Amino acid sequence: MAPTVPKARARRALGLLMEAYPGADCALVHRNAWELLCATILSAQCTDRRVNMVTPTLFERFPNAEALAQADPAEVEQIVRSTGFYREKTRSLIEMSQDIVERFSGRVPETMEELTTLRGVARKTANVILGTAFGRNDGVVVDTHVGRLARRLGWSDQSDPVKVERDLMELFPRKLWTALGHTLILHGRTICDARKPRCGECPVAALCPSANLSPTSAPS
Repeated sequence: MAPTVPKARARRALGLLMEAYPGADCALVHRNAWELLCATILSAQCTDRRVNMVTPTLFERFPNAEALAQADPAEVEQIVRSTGFYREKTRSLIEMSQDIVERFSGRVPETMEELTTLRGVARKTANVILGTAFGRNDGVVVDTHVGRLARRLGWSDQSDPVKVERDLMELFPRKLWTALGHTLILHGRTICDARKPRCGECPVAALCPSANLSPTSAPS
C-alpha cells in the first residue's frame, strides 16, 4: 500500500521535525561499531537508558569481540540480567562476537548481507550499525516509535516493520534515511507518546492527519 499523504507534505513535515531536533542521534552510548552492535542487541525489549547503565561494566570486562567471544556465559548473564531476556541476549552477544572473530577478523562487517548473518542481528539492528557507525544510508531503522509515527503521520499504513521501511524509503531521499530514524525516535519519546500524544506541542501537528485525535482513536 502507498503512503496516505502526498510526498511533498511528508517531506515538509520531516523538515520541520529535523529543525525541531537538530541533534537527533543514536541514544546508545558507544565508542565503536562493535560496542554499538552489542548495545543494540541488548536494547531489544529494553530502554536505551537501561542499556547505557549496563554496557560500561560489560565493555570494561570484555573490551572487544575477542574477549567476549571467550566469555563465560554465566558472567555475561549476570552483567546484562537487568535488560531482560538475558540468557538469549548473552548467547547472541557471545556467538556474534565469535562470528566476528572467526569470519571477519575481529571487525564488524559493513554490509547488510554480512551483518544479518550474525547471531542476534536482523535488518533493524543492521540498519542501526550501518547508519550510525558507518554513515551508510542503506535503510531506515523502524522500531516501535518509527512505526507508530509513520502511521500517525500518514507516511505508511503498514504494521510490518519491513513494509513501513519500504514506504519511508520511497517517500524520502536516501541521504536522509539515517537521520529520519533518529528524528522520529526522538520525537516519539519526547512528544508523540504512544498513549498520550501531546499534539498541542507538536511542530508538525498542522501536517499530521492524526493530530488532536484522542489517544484511543489515533493510529498506534
